[in-house]
Amino acid sequence: MTAKNATAKVKSINKQTVISAYMDYVLEHETMPLSVYKFCKMNNMTEAEFYNFFGSFEGLQKEIWNEFYHTTIKLIEKSDGYSMLSNRDKLLTFYYTFFEMLTANRSYVLFTLKAHREMMKNMEQLKGLRKNIKSFAGNLIEMGNENKQMKITKQPVSIFSEGAWLQTLFIMKFWMEDNSPQFEKTDVVIEKSVRAVFDVFETTPLESILDFGKFLWKEKMA
Repeated sequence: MTAKNATAKVKSINKQTVISAYMDYVLEHETMPLSVYKFCKMNNMTEAEFYNFFGSFEGLQKEIWNEFYHTTIKLIEKSDGYSMLSNRDKLLTFYYTFFEMLTANRSYVLFTLKAHREMMKNMEQLKGLRKNIKSFAGNLIEMGNENKQMKITKQPVSIFSEGAWLQTLFIMKFWMEDNSPQFEKTDVVIEKSVRAVFDVFETTPLESILDFGKFLWKEKMA
């Protein structure tokens, strides 16, 4: 590599190139890099350039999940008619798009989640994603509450947002174990779980909860 080409490559380094290099590394080596120094040397960047964007590999891992979320939001907000959808359909659209994003990066997602089987370590790298999803769900319920005159009919934002996060974890676990073509069963879980959750908050839960429960039981027994 000539000095000119090397300089051009250095100048092209940004957050996305560091993320891509890290994801490629862990998939090719099936382990995290042993040190920032070695990782940077392999990818023709300096440690200083790495630290311009991330303070550690752990911070980089968190940012990858944040990128999955923010890319999902950009995609759904650009889609025709999204702003006119009901809150239920907005959440459905979010989940369908988010899990398409995970599927496009399935090898990395499976590796990074299975590499840390301890729940607390997984929760650490998902901390930013949790905050983002709770904020997204909270905004949906707040918009719904604006149209309700009586305080008793308004939905508790904190409970709904935490429920959306737990729902995300549940769907993610199902998706990780889903062996159906094009992950069709995950799509079914998304549809039924979102319908059930919204029915709970609209105080008409029985039919949806039973329908969702029957589906999960069938999958468990299959």
